[in-house]
Amino acid sequence: MDNSVSPMPEAPLAMMEVEKTPSSTPMHDCPPPPDKRYDDDEKSTWQCGSWCEYIFVVVTSSILLLSAIVMTVFWVIFYRQGYSLEDPGKEFNFHPTLMIAGYITFAGFSVLLYRICRCCSNLIVKLCHTFFHACAIPCIVLGFLAVFDSKNQTATPHFYSLHSWLGLICMGLFAFQFVIGFFSFLVLLCCENATYKFRSTMVPIHASVGVATFMLAIGAAITGFTEKALNDIGRDTYSTMVEEGIIINSIAIILIALGILVPFAVRRTNSPASFKVYVTETI
Repeated sequence: MDNSVSPMPEAPLAMMEVEKTPSSTPMHDCPPPPDKRYDDDEKSTWQCGSWCEYIFVVVTSSILLLSAIVMTVFWVIFYRQGYSLEDPGKEFNFHPTLMIAGYITFAGFSVLLYRICRCCSNLIVKLCHTFFHACAIPCIVLGFLAVFDSKNQTATPHFYSLHSWLGLICMGLFAFQFVIGFFSFLVLLCCENATYKFRSTMVPIHASVGVATFMLAIGAAITGFTEKALNDIGRDTYSTMVEEGIIINSIAIILIALGILVPFAVRRTNSPASFKVYVTETI
């Protein structure tokens, strides 16, 4: 009887040698891995804290954006005698209302769309973003014409105050931003592959200039409300904390809060949506 141990079969050894042998196909000939969207990134996984922060920022910002225009209309109707194209004083009232609607409410929602519309495709978000900016344009133009005509009728000098200077700079930036954004992110889609790198480069620039324009609009609005309070209410009356002064101050506080929340929502580095807005340009 043979008690010797049988040798290990050679087949497994041969298989092991085959596994160790490098592939004959060069790595550069292999197909590239499928593109990963920002949603697939492990860093973009939403935790409970991320959801709470998202809901708080979006809901609070939306309420404040609507409150800004509602409070402005309330102030004009109950403390500035409303609107009229025949009376220069009442015609002027179109100016703060339309500027707040255009620069703050419409422009603010166009920025927040990149946080709110997470379930929509990138193209739909861009079209909505463009739509809100397009709605802001007639508000800004009509608001500018209203104050210009009102001052012409009362022989008031133009463009001497800090508020007017900030407003002119803001108008220029807004127009430049809209034209460049429309061309870069919508028109150039006709050559999607050829313009991919250019559009990806333009994303952070476009976003940064947009936030800067929004912040500048808030500064212009606050200086305008302050100027209006000092000129129409009077320094002595304003210092006694009259109701109209409290309303104006409340509008300014809302604008300051928006100046904090909206840039925070956009520039949040560990927010999942930041990968979409600032890193990738998928269409």
